[in-house]
Order: sequence, then structure tokens, then C-alpha cells
Amino acid sequence: MEGVLAAMRAAAEPSRFRLLALCAQGDLTVSEMVEIIGQSQPGVSRHLKLLCDAGLLERYREGAWVFYRLADRGAQMPLIRLALDLAAAEEDTLLARDNIRLAAIKRGRAEAAAVYFRNNAVRWAELRSLHIDEAEVEAALVATLGDRPVRTLLDVGTGTGRILELLAPRVEFAEGIDASREMLSVARSRIEAAGLRNCSVRPGDMYRLPFENGAFDLVTFHQVLHFAEEPAAALAEAARVLKPGGRLLVVDFAPHDLESLRAEHNHRRLGFADEEVVQWCRQAGLATSGVRHLPGRPLTVTLWLAALGDSGPAAAVSRETLSLSATGGDL
Repeated sequence: MEGVLAAMRAAAEPSRFRLLALCAQGDLTVSEMVEIIGQSQPGVSRHLKLLCDAGLLERYREGAWVFYRLADRGAQMPLIRLALDLAAAEEDTLLARDNIRLAAIKRGRAEAAAVYFRNNAVRWAELRSLHIDEAEVEAALVATLGDRPVRTLLDVGTGTGRILELLAPRVEFAEGIDASREMLSVARSRIEAAGLRNCSVRPGDMYRLPFENGAFDLVTFHQVLHFAEEPAAALAEAARVLKPGGRLLVVDFAPHDLESLRAEHNHRRLGFADEEVVQWCRQAGLATSGVRHLPGRPLTVTLWLAALGDSGPAAAVSRETLSLSATGGDL
């Protein structure tokens, strides 16, 4: 009871409640929250510390940046989420102004990403090869999927269309989506040159996939999740379009501290921990069945494979699975 009451007291201060409302909509840095609510950096930092101490926010560091997000555990969180929902329903003027500023920040992020993709559309495959050997990653990707038949494939953030090209011989139909028209042009040229009549590409938003529920046997995210503003939401949307028993494969970097990827290539996240991806999959109703690490210098690529249950919620991944993946084992 004392913990719940302390959390409610921490949330009751207006500025702190505004910060909670912002963090409920995605991960934010201190500087972004300072810009939104118009208060000093030291003042905002003090509020954030109190909210973290009360168990309402989670703080995590990625290189030189520190992010805050709404906590997802604790007896106090249902009450906090209810309070946030009620405030949103009341259309509070101050919160509405905060949301307008938050939307502007997110638009700025999206525009920066679009500029990056436009400037690097033709060189995208080359840039990837600078980080890690793509041939090794592709071989591991194919091995991880095994010989199980795949009728329909969706490649989210298809980029140059390389994953469509790689998996086309193994599927009946493959669709790629991307938010960048320039990247779609590159992908379209690739699949046309390869004569891949079972593949197509279209514009799409990873948070609002233009497909019906249960449309695909397999969904892939190849080196795209680190650009996502809300990775958990992207994986949940992917789970929505999976058929019962369908699989999700995420290929991305393990945690690292190469700030240059953020500064020069607009990476939103500097890799992902196994526990983080497993938790997001579990929340989306997916059971993680395999984690494989491909160590590199300086980056390590990780492959996470998960599946949607035939019925009912996905089973929780075991601690043994996490322990083995953390040591670099292949599952």
C-alpha cells in the first residue's frame, strides 16, 4: 500500500504528470522533454528522478543518450494508466499542447530519417556491409528459418529488397513495405532485374501495416528495428498480421556504443538486449524459440525468432533460454 501511495503522490504534481503523459507515448530524452514542457533541464531531471524512484518511469542509457519510458510493471501502474486515460479523455489543454510539441519532435525525427534514406538509397547495401558481413548474416537467417514451408512473407522496412530476393525461392508470395519512396524504387528495380514475379513492394508504415489480420506465415525485420521510434509497437503490429503458428524473425544489432551510427546514420537505438526483445515478443503474444548471436568487430548481429501460438497466449520464454543467449549460444 505504501508503494502505491508514494507513486500516486509522485504523479500528483502537475509537471510530473505531464512527463508521465509524454513517456506513455514513447521513449524520450531529457532534452526532448525540456523542449516540450518548457522548463529548465535541472528541474525536469529532478522530476524524472522522483518518478523513477517511485517506480513510474524506467531509465536506460544508450551511449551518450539517456531515455525514459513508462514502467510496465508494479501494482501502481494500472492506477497510473487509468489516470492518464482519464486525463486524455478530458482533453486537457496543457496536455494537448504538450502533445502538439511531441508530434513536432516526432515529425522532425521522421524527416531526419527520410533525408538519410534519400541521401543513401543507392548506397544502402554498401553501408550495411561496413557494419558486418552480410553474407554471414544471410546464411544464418536462412538456417534459422529452416526448411519449414512459407506461403506468404512480409518484409518490414524492406530497404533495397535484398531479403525479398534472398527468400523468394522459398516462398509462394512475398511483400515488402517501406516508408521511403527512394528505397522502394531501389527494391523494385532489384526484384524486377531478378525476375521475381512472386515479390512486390509498396509504401507502408510499420505501425499500421496495410494488411488484414492473419495474412502472413512469416514477418521479417532485417536491420530496421533500430530506426523504430516504438519497437514494441512495431512488433505487436507484426504479430497482428501473422497467421496462427506464424513466425517473426528480427535481425538487428546487440547493444553497442557506436554513437556515430546515431549521429551519422540516424539510428534511434544502439542495439537491443535479448531480454528486451523477448519481453516485447511476449507482450505481443509471441513465444521466442531461438536467439542466435553473430559476433563481429565492432558490432554483433543477433537473430531473434518467435512464433504465434496456434491458440491462446504464447508461452513465456525460459530463463535458461535467456542465459544461453546471453553467453552467445545458438538456440
